[in-house]
Amino acid sequence: MSTPHVQTVPEALSSPKRQRPIIAIDGPAGAGKSTLAAHLARRFGFLNLETGAMYRALALKAIENDLAFDEEAPLLALAGKTRIALEPQVEGNRVLLDGMDVSRRIREADVTSAASQISVHPRLRAWMVAEQRVLGRAGGVVMEGRDIGTAVFPDAEVKIFLDAAPEVRGNRRYRQIPGAQTAAPQVSEAALVDLVRAMRDRDERDRNRTESPLKPAADAIIVDSTSLTLEQVLEQVEQIVRTHLEQGL
Repeated sequence: MSTPHVQTVPEALSSPKRQRPIIAIDGPAGAGKSTLAAHLARRFGFLNLETGAMYRALALKAIENDLAFDEEAPLLALAGKTRIALEPQVEGNRVLLDGMDVSRRIREADVTSAASQISVHPRLRAWMVAEQRVLGRAGGVVMEGRDIGTAVFPDAEVKIFLDAAPEVRGNRRYRQIPGAQTAAPQVSEAALVDLVRAMRDRDERDRNRTESPLKPAADAIIVDSTSLTLEQVLEQVEQIVRTHLEQGL
């Protein structure tokens, strides 16, 4: 089997010596990690590397090839024939799958569910972790996912675990769905219930998988955004990062 190939554009990541800190942001689905990572990257001039996009891209290809999500060997073989490129942009990563821009497609519900299911496989996850270490080893990056501070970069200088109640995360995700605000009340309520249930199921898978389960690092700062506005979360975490940078960490 050939070696799965992942690229990223910035040449700075090729240096083995870390010149600037790594900001690791972990947390469950719908907690707002991507929004927070993009904000911090812009604010401090760091690269925003959304590692979850790697799982989503491979999951999309698995869907397109009609592969079972619970069989690891075929997924590893598929990864060996897959080329994923991450191109950090101001507004977030542009994700290329075998040369095709799939940035929007990988955000859809079926890909989100598939990515969670394939991410439980130990060998596939171990390969992803190794690739993510290559992407961020030089520092000066914001990396968000579910095991950045525990498995990918346990020595990250800043570790944030962003959390919120499932009902709150589900409601936030629902409001992002096109047409959700104009749906009939009964349709809206049923869709929201289904979304929260799916989110709880994903939390269960992520927290109980064998390889790199979702949990806060021992030295992570936990930020619960259940009762916070987006602006309050951004301000709170920005201050945490600024304090670390001022201390020269």
